[in-house]
Amino acid sequence: MMQWRRMEAVVLLVLLGQLASALDVPLDLSQPPTITHQSPKDYIIDPRESIVIHCEAKGNPHPSFLWTRNGTHFDTDEDPNVTMKPHSGTLVVDISREKAEHYEAVYQCTARNKHGTAVSNNIVVRQSRSPLWSKERIKPIVVHEGMSLVLPCRPPAGLPPPIIFWMDNNFQKLPQSSRVSQSLNGDLYFSNVLVEDSRNDYICYARFPHTQTIQQKQPITVKVINHDPLEERKPTFLIPSGPSSSKMVLRGQVLELECIAEGLPTPEISWSKRSSVLPVERTSFPHYQKTLRIVNVSQSDEGEYRCTAKNRLGSAQHAIHVTVRAAPYWLAGPPRNLVLAPRENGVLTCRAGGTPKPAITWTVNGVPIENAPKDESRKVEGDSIIFTEVQTDSSAVYQCNVSNDYGYLLSNAFVNVLSESPRVLTPSNKVYQVIKNHQALMDCASFGSPVPKITWFKESRSSTLDGDPYVVHDNGTLGIHVAQVRHSGKYTCVAQNFFGNYENHVYLEVKEPTRILKQPEYKVVQRGRSVVFECRVKHDPSLVPSTTWLKDKEELPEDKRLTVESDSLTIADVTEDDAGVYTCIANTTLDRDSASAELTVVEATPTPAVAYEQPDAPTDLELTDLKKRSVQLTWTPGDEHSSPIQKFLIQYQDSLHHRGHWHNLTEVPGTKTTAHLKLSPYIHYTFRVLALNAVGFSRPSAPSRMYRTEPAAPDENPTGVHGFGTEPDNLVISWKPLSGLQSNGPGLHYRVMWRRKKVESDWTSVTVSNYTQFVVSGTPTFVPYELKVQAINDHGAGPEPDVAHGYSGEDLPLTAPQNVRYEVQNSTLAEVRWDPVPPREMRGILKGYKVYYRREHALHKHNPHHVEEHVLTFSGNRSHGLLPGLRPFSRYAFNVRAFNGRGEGPASSTHRFETPEGVPGAPSFLMVTDPNPDSFTLEWSPPHERNGHVLGYTLKYQPVNNSNEVGPVMEMALAPNETSLTLLNLKYNTRYKFYLNARTGSGEGPAISQEAVIIMDEARPVSPFGNLSSSVGEEGALISWEYWGSEKNVYVEYIVENSDGEDEWQKEFVNGSQNVVLKNLKGGLSYRVRVVASGHRDQPLHHSEELLVKFPAVASRQVDIATQGWFIGLMCAIALLILILLIICFIQRNKGGKYPVKEKEDAHTDPEFQPMKEDDCTFGEYSDNEDHKPLKGSRTPSNGTVKRDDSDDSLVDYGEGEDGQFNEDGSFIGQYSGKSVSRDTGEGPERSEAPSPINAMNSLNSFV
Repeated sequence: MMQWRRMEAVVLLVLLGQLASALDVPLDLSQPPTITHQSPKDYIIDPRESIVIHCEAKGNPHPSFLWTRNGTHFDTDEDPNVTMKPHSGTLVVDISREKAEHYEAVYQCTARNKHGTAVSNNIVVRQSRSPLWSKERIKPIVVHEGMSLVLPCRPPAGLPPPIIFWMDNNFQKLPQSSRVSQSLNGDLYFSNVLVEDSRNDYICYARFPHTQTIQQKQPITVKVINHDPLEERKPTFLIPSGPSSSKMVLRGQVLELECIAEGLPTPEISWSKRSSVLPVERTSFPHYQKTLRIVNVSQSDEGEYRCTAKNRLGSAQHAIHVTVRAAPYWLAGPPRNLVLAPRENGVLTCRAGGTPKPAITWTVNGVPIENAPKDESRKVEGDSIIFTEVQTDSSAVYQCNVSNDYGYLLSNAFVNVLSESPRVLTPSNKVYQVIKNHQALMDCASFGSPVPKITWFKESRSSTLDGDPYVVHDNGTLGIHVAQVRHSGKYTCVAQNFFGNYENHVYLEVKEPTRILKQPEYKVVQRGRSVVFECRVKHDPSLVPSTTWLKDKEELPEDKRLTVESDSLTIADVTEDDAGVYTCIANTTLDRDSASAELTVVEATPTPAVAYEQPDAPTDLELTDLKKRSVQLTWTPGDEHSSPIQKFLIQYQDSLHHRGHWHNLTEVPGTKTTAHLKLSPYIHYTFRVLALNAVGFSRPSAPSRMYRTEPAAPDENPTGVHGFGTEPDNLVISWKPLSGLQSNGPGLHYRVMWRRKKVESDWTSVTVSNYTQFVVSGTPTFVPYELKVQAINDHGAGPEPDVAHGYSGEDLPLTAPQNVRYEVQNSTLAEVRWDPVPPREMRGILKGYKVYYRREHALHKHNPHHVEEHVLTFSGNRSHGLLPGLRPFSRYAFNVRAFNGRGEGPASSTHRFETPEGVPGAPSFLMVTDPNPDSFTLEWSPPHERNGHVLGYTLKYQPVNNSNEVGPVMEMALAPNETSLTLLNLKYNTRYKFYLNARTGSGEGPAISQEAVIIMDEARPVSPFGNLSSSVGEEGALISWEYWGSEKNVYVEYIVENSDGEDEWQKEFVNGSQNVVLKNLKGGLSYRVRVVASGHRDQPLHHSEELLVKFPAVASRQVDIATQGWFIGLMCAIALLILILLIICFIQRNKGGKYPVKEKEDAHTDPEFQPMKEDDCTFGEYSDNEDHKPLKGSRTPSNGTVKRDDSDDSLVDYGEGEDGQFNEDGSFIGQYSGKSVSRDTGEGPERSEAPSPINAMNSLNSFV
């Protein structure tokens, strides 16, 4: 008995484990690592590219990664070529500086966090290889006709192995057949050779797929010698040799058996299996029956296979014994993650198959389980680990390793011990749409620990959905095998476990199917004519259909002759290429329908040219087979005008209800002249017919005679029946009335019926007419009712109406929420909880709860009393809510009220709570006062919002240069009672920025900032302006300046000099530039001008020095004498006379006598001004010293001076205080320069003078 109980417990644990394994732990919850992506076990890399070894994992906390290489730790930080991607374990190896073969090894990745360790497979990294073909000299092969031949390929061993094919020199594949074929190893086999096999370009090619390179063997020459007559022989096998052979293949791989025979004539190969048949679905015979290929090998494929080679001279057989072995494989999938609640039970199962039977080993967090820390809740039994009453510290990652001689499987599965209330992972308010009569599936993916139980409800939650037609699947999905329109609506899934429950709402919409009502029909059309295929679609109104046309199951060609409309396809000027099958496909997002028709094109009959026109109107309309609800209409078509009639449109007019309005009734093909029309009662019908051809519609026919259908009882009832209350004691029943066409007769009225739901009572009814609603008074408050509205006329009642549902009026809730409590989360957030109001006391549909809360006062003695009322609304059936945005260090009062569609119920008792301290607000103000050459005084006020006890202030300040670059920060801690501070030893002419914030026990609050500049002296503050200047032009006064301040608002002010004190300064804004033109200045006035920079309102203005600008008066317009012709002529004449006079003087000088220096010195004492002598036209200071000039070509001393001799008439006397200097041609330049000579007088240094006649003479001398 104990053994049976133990087996039952194990089975139960397995079931629980499988159920728990279906849970996918949300990543925001704590969980051990899970490897999500890794490189394959056998990883072949391209040696030309960087090596990327993948290892990705998830977990919470996010795991860290380590690697081993060939079983030892691989420190990726020490290898400069290896980098690990951020937040990942993936390795990237740069092989640009190292050969790829250096990194060929076995790698394993480990991902770990505090909950466990996951490991990857052993990743064997090998580089692909495409070695060159060895050089060899191949002798020509000579063979007699009819003999067998084998051309060896023997490609170099590559990784992976190459793909072999034979081609000629022109890169054309060599033809193969049952006589000539390629074997599995790449050799080319000839069962017998023919003379035409002689050629010198049999070339074997090897394509290495990983590197996409192709190599070729040296060409082989084959010469076939004619041997007549040919000697026939029976088959013998070239491969395999002997009567039998064996072959081993692994389960799941491809079995390829090969038999190639020689003989003449060419043998035929056939295959069979002893005592069994070949699996047809998995078997093929490539290479002209010489290969037997079976894919996805299983154990049943083991046995003896026989190949038979046969020609007319005999046969040969070979037996191949096939053995199937199996690398390990999962029997029911790898172990699955296990999520358990504390003290729950579970099981991890590692069940695998293989041949031979594989061995199973377990590790925990990468450590063999026998060496891992002992866990009393864990017990290993064969291929399973059973967990009993797990604890929180039982979380770990378990590795299951299954191996045999042919491979291994490694799988990670974690055990995560959590206590978590349910949550539904399916998006809320998701809408599912299905087609009527199809299966509907609505998800309720959930997570919780323990595993939540899923329950489904519809609309009013009267009962759970667990019976026909509903099916609740194990994963929580709700299914309906055959969905109907009545199944549409709102569904609620509830996930519940020990820690709580969670609701989620989804919606199901059942749509009408898409159907093609008017299908395309078979057409026979003459070439050159037009054809129309119709395709009218009926679909659900809420779905948008799209129509697609195909020709012979392919897209329509791009052709202007094809016109696709919403319900037709028109082909103009038909050709023979248009013949085929045309398919109309109507698609919606949920379903589709299709219909096809064939088009046959025939040769056109030669006819004279005709003009196509619209058809004539049909005639001779006649009504026959008159019945209450139908009639037959016949007519005679009009002239087609050489264009066949495609269809007829039948319209009707209702003279009783809509006289003068024609409505489309139906259409019939153009080949018919009779239509059977379905009619409605109580309508006065008149019919007419229109014909349509390729040109268009005809004129309407003459109306038929009137046909009056007899009245009848209504065929339908009003729709949109609703019940609701406008007062606590009434029920309003409303509906959509029938139209006159739907009434089917006179005297239309309605029978309104109602009764209490779930109460055995008779229907109460009342008859009304010309109304769309009825009010039932005296009803109980908010009770459910069943409603019906039936249409009735003078000829009877309509069909039995469907039952609708509604509620009488709501009233205010009777009671307040109970058990109100709170929890202060932090200084600005509190959570409020309450017990919901019972439904019977809600007296209406619960809309939600409102929390009224107010701040009564702050807890700080400096803060005044506050009463701020707030309301937060929590919609739906809530039992808790958060109050955000609270003020720290304050006292709050609150109450909770339920509300429904009528209004709010009574308030709960008032509760009060206090919020803890928070960080304070910024100080109320920060001012800079008493600026001095090296100090500032700062004044401030405590924050308006202290949010607690202010423990002090932090002052930070730093200098700022003209480029707005900041310097080092100085910081000071200040006492809470300080409101001013004087900073000493500051740098003058420096701008400083100050930051001040207050702090409480919760931390520092935001800072208030201020800027100020140290003044240069006590009398004059430092100005950020410089180089202020002005210039006056025709457009106005241009004011320019330099500015290095931080304020962005800069403008120019100006005012008339000596103006009254009442005059205001005028402003001119500059928009960021450093100059401006003042255009509004008045002539003849002087203005005081200054530049101003303004910052914030609480900062002082910065002014430049004032500048006095004189704006001249505008002179009256006068004639400019300089522009008059007579004046210009006069001046030219004077200039010419002066020039002549100078020339005469020059000539006289060359002819005239000498004037000693003594005479010059006695005559004048002022060398800077000598009047011209009138008698000889010479200048008083000038002396003709031609006799003393050096000869041309003579040299002056190297210092540029002329040595004084004994003569008093020395040239040095005419210098400028130094030895006289000469030009390059030897001419003297000391006396004749245009500059005055410096003397020892009070006139100061040398000054520039106006040009003199001496300069003019010097100019003339330079030309002589």
